[in-house]
Amino acid sequence: MVRVPVTQEEASRFLLQATMGATRADIDKVMALGFEGWIDEQMTMPREISHWDWLVSVRVEGDRSYISGTGYGWDQTIWRQLIGGQDQLRQRIGMALLDFLVVGMDGVTGSWPTMQVAAYMDVLMDNAFGNYRTLIGQITTSTAMGSFLTYLDNRKGDPVSGAEPDENYARELMQLFTLGLHQLNIDGTPQLAGGEPIETYGSDDVAQLARVLTGLTYANADKNTPDRLRLPMIVNESIHEGGASTVLGATVSGPGATAIPAALDIIFRHPNVAPFLALNLIKRLTSSNPSPAYVASVARTFVDNGRGERGDLAATVRAILLHAEVRGPAALTNPSAGRLRDPVQRFTGWARAFNAVTAGKWKVGDLSAITKLGQSPGRSPSVFGFFRPGYSAPGTQVSGAGLVAPEFQLVNEQTVLSFINFMYTTVSGGVGDVKADYTEILAKATDANALVDEVVLLLAAGQLPPATVAAIRAAVASISLSKSDGPINRVGVAIMLTLASPDGLVLR
Repeated sequence: MVRVPVTQEEASRFLLQATMGATRADIDKVMALGFEGWIDEQMTMPREISHWDWLVSVRVEGDRSYISGTGYGWDQTIWRQLIGGQDQLRQRIGMALLDFLVVGMDGVTGSWPTMQVAAYMDVLMDNAFGNYRTLIGQITTSTAMGSFLTYLDNRKGDPVSGAEPDENYARELMQLFTLGLHQLNIDGTPQLAGGEPIETYGSDDVAQLARVLTGLTYANADKNTPDRLRLPMIVNESIHEGGASTVLGATVSGPGATAIPAALDIIFRHPNVAPFLALNLIKRLTSSNPSPAYVASVARTFVDNGRGERGDLAATVRAILLHAEVRGPAALTNPSAGRLRDPVQRFTGWARAFNAVTAGKWKVGDLSAITKLGQSPGRSPSVFGFFRPGYSAPGTQVSGAGLVAPEFQLVNEQTVLSFINFMYTTVSGGVGDVKADYTEILAKATDANALVDEVVLLLAAGQLPPATVAAIRAAVASISLSKSDGPINRVGVAIMLTLASPDGLVLR
């Protein structure tokens, strides 16, 4: 089959969906390999050093003054990979998974929270192209998740005291990680009875699943090192409820070592998992309002990857990124297509586009303060993440049209101004010990049109309206080159005006 040539605008748009930011080198590679060829190369690329191993290499785990600290080292290692990692498709999918398989640093208790979250993020990264059932199993036995959702050492019920097992993880496993609240058709539309959505599970399912999930605890009792935080939790059968429990109409019983996997199998086979996961990943990668046909195509790939395997994330990701709804020209004119890029993606987009490098150890820090990005990887304030997938700002044309815009939940007057102010200082002087290397783009500073076109291509896939591009060109051209700082000022203005453009924030 003859491969259709890819334009540089198409390549940049694809990369802004599939990576943490487009670079000139990556655009050229996509144009050379095609979309499928680039995906093939990325999916066979081995992981770089894991978060855990990098933190060990800089001795975070050996610094006992930070045993109870929240985040020492975490921000360095996550920015290191999001900005500098070559396995960009894995980084992007790992972040998409973290958006709804949430663990937040401030909600993790116990010693070495940094190491716990690092181990959890490694689980997501290691399984980004694996099987979703395997991923759910590893999440369930993660000490970070056990701490975050309070089921670590969850005990069976006590008929004397009336105590019941903790239901946090049982509820969120079904509501947020696998099934959702309402039964879905394969295309993601709700199933109805009497005109009302049908609940996927009930309170008794939560209680019964919580019984099954009792007994999970640390793999060993050694508190002198963080090593056990990396190991999957094991079942302490003495506090596990071994009696029969009925989950989603199926019964499991016996030791936790067999009952817990059996319950996860029941959930994984539920028909809601495919459209639920398809919707979650599509919304985080390509489109906030995918058509039912798009969702159905991706969900069917999840059900069967073409080789009889259910839950293949590599095949699912491929189906999302290559679907005609997002690769065809119609997406550029469809008013409901696309999505708002969240603040982290806009920041890493700048960093990657302009070759950001570190002077030491990626000391970008926590950017979740309202005066910065208002968002930072692994810093979600709750299990619901930074924004809800069904959010639509009330009283807007979006909500009036029955559409959703999840990332707009982070948008208000203060966050808009804070983003511009933060990026102004970052573009001009860097953040922490990370600064851009503008050497390549400075070569275009003498030609305002060429400079602006390249910046708009890298940061916005060339999608700014002609009038906006013309205005930016005029502003850049008005900066004299007679002074020594003329070229760098032109570069800075071109970048900032592109970052400030509403059309540059929404990627179709």
